[in-house]
Amino acid sequence: MKTVLTALLLSALLAGANYWALFTIGGAASCMPCAVIFLGGPFVLGLALAGILPALSRPRVAAAEEPIALTEEVSATAAVAPPPENAALRLLATLQEDGRLIDFLTESIQGYSDEQIGAATRGIHDACAKALRGCVTLEPVLPGREDETVTVPKGFDPSAVRLTGNVRGEPPFKGTLRHAGWRATAVNIPERTGLEPKIVAPAEVELS
Repeated sequence: MKTVLTALLLSALLAGANYWALFTIGGAASCMPCAVIFLGGPFVLGLALAGILPALSRPRVAAAEEPIALTEEVSATAAVAPPPENAALRLLATLQEDGRLIDFLTESIQGYSDEQIGAATRGIHDACAKALRGCVTLEPVLPGREDETVTVPKGFDPSAVRLTGNVRGEPPFKGTLRHAGWRATAVNIPERTGLEPKIVAPAEVELS
């Protein structure tokens, strides 16, 4: 708005000067086309400049930059996440590697005596227990020993405490602890780089 007023003021001054030159000095009162050009022209020119000059004075906006190409690192993080069952297979592979758990569970034990099974399972138990402790940190859901009386409070989590027997009324409940349950507080399953996730245990071939 300030630019427009300034242009009109200068146009008026220029038109006044033209008027004085035409009608006082030049004696061109009878030349109407000359009067229109010299008196109206300054206003047309001033309005035109009022519209052009602000646009010229504004700083040019930089052209939009080209999209930055994704680096290999960003592309790697955007890769599809591995299926969740791979973690379970890695845990199973660890129990097999350290304690031969799959071999024990898939072998038929019908032909062995209780003494033979007991002797064989001792080593498997120790190795698998150590492997499990290295992968998952566990704690009981409810404190106490089995067959002790416990209280299940109001607002308990049904997914953490399973009620059995004669369930009636509203909590708190009193009952006998049959199993304390397990809750995982930390998980650290080792990676198996370079191996097909579904290969839980590779075949072993001894060459002679």
